[in-house]
Amino acid sequence: MPRLLEMILVGAKLITRADGGTLYTVNDDKKLSFEIVRTTSLGIAMGGTSNRRVQFKAISLYHRDGRPNNERVVAYSALNNATVNLPDVYDDQGTEFDFTGPRMFDQRMNYRTRSMLSVPMINHDGKTIGVIQLINKQDKQNSAVMEFDNNDVHLVKSLASQAAIALTNKRLVDDLKELFDSFIKTIATGIDEKSPYTGGHCRRVPELTLALAEAASRDNNRMKAFTLTNQKRYTLEVASWLHDCGKLSTPVHVVDKATKLETIHDRIHLIDTRFEVLKRDAEITKLTKLLESGSDNPEAEAIEKCYTEEIQALNEERDFIRHCNAGVESMAHELKDRVKKIATRTWRNCEGQVAPFFSEDELNNLLIHYGTLNAEERKIVNDHIVVTNKMLESMKFPENMKEVPEYAGGHHERMDGTGYPQGLTREQMSVPARVMAIADVFEALTAEDRPYKDGKKLSEALSILGRMKLQNHIDPDLFDIFIHEKVYLPYAREYMDPKLIDIEEPFEIPGYPFKMP
Repeated sequence: MPRLLEMILVGAKLITRADGGTLYTVNDDKKLSFEIVRTTSLGIAMGGTSNRRVQFKAISLYHRDGRPNNERVVAYSALNNATVNLPDVYDDQGTEFDFTGPRMFDQRMNYRTRSMLSVPMINHDGKTIGVIQLINKQDKQNSAVMEFDNNDVHLVKSLASQAAIALTNKRLVDDLKELFDSFIKTIATGIDEKSPYTGGHCRRVPELTLALAEAASRDNNRMKAFTLTNQKRYTLEVASWLHDCGKLSTPVHVVDKATKLETIHDRIHLIDTRFEVLKRDAEITKLTKLLESGSDNPEAEAIEKCYTEEIQALNEERDFIRHCNAGVESMAHELKDRVKKIATRTWRNCEGQVAPFFSEDELNNLLIHYGTLNAEERKIVNDHIVVTNKMLESMKFPENMKEVPEYAGGHHERMDGTGYPQGLTREQMSVPARVMAIADVFEALTAEDRPYKDGKKLSEALSILGRMKLQNHIDPDLFDIFIHEKVYLPYAREYMDPKLIDIEEPFEIPGYPFKMP
């Protein structure tokens, strides 16, 4: 935008031979902002490509009491869509304009403002969006200051009209980009808010992704063929925000499944109740036997002992099932066998019917080998990336952003081709897609808001990444850069509990130390 505005003003000065000129734009506060200021004879160049910020205060279009500020020439032009052509601003008789500003400028700069031309920039809706103001037209022969003529007015009006179109189009593009950016961030926020346990994931992954991508772009050895241009950076940022958009279709109770028996609620409480029923049944059986045999029953001690042993066994089995339900460790065969043995118990339900202690679904979930998701639920979770790909591939991205689906859709792929959903290998994936895969894993490992695990220490997270490198699951070169450039450290300091940041130099982890080429 600054370069465009500068071209407009410089063009107007050139075709009219004006010594000075200022381009103003109307801002949201109903003020005229100084965008570009040029005075050739004084060597003044502010705004645009000059690297000098314009230091003048914006000019209000209205007074504090709401009256239009028609005393200032430039404000008058903007408010009334009017062109103002003055041969000499010092000869202000017969005008209502206030030239205090130009006089003060002249006194301070030892300058003499004479001729002035103010032309509004009017868009297609008939609304003034800016003003071009030119000062002191110079004679071609001797540089004497002269009045702007009708031809100058016509030319500057034509330029202002074209400039208004260009400026409006640029603002439209910027507004559409801002709308698009806010839209994708709204989607990401909706995904995060859908589950209190994954809140922030869609916001943290872009930050980590861009940090690693920038580090890779700086590397002149392993990633010397990769350059992160501004456009590629923006495309990657968009892809990072949208990488989990498919989770909009994933049921909340699956995403949030903290235990093996959890559906809409945790069914461990139903099983706790059944254990209590069995314990009361055991107590009733004991009391019944004691009543039937009378007070002098010699078997009373044996009956009491049998009851105590049964209660102890039920308590141990209940605690064991609770532990299995948490899914915090792999289920060894002997543990699965014990679950199956407990499943042979029966209990009497509320209808008085004898029923299996576990339903088939409960038993299958308790026998999950690792974690809390059964095969069907894991497929539902994994399918979020399939839905993500469908959603993104259906979007009409512009040509310079066509890589968004590929970048976002590869964060669960592995370098050896064992990932999902497409089983891509390293050679089939772009560098940005491989970058996002590492960022997604590291964020998940260090996140403290997951229902099925605690956030890991920094050393543990890096060790897991190191093993993934050795197993050819993540890109080895990007992992090396991730460690060597300490990409993890600023992120950890920002988002991890300080108690979990137990190292800064990861010397004793798999895949490290190594020597960068």
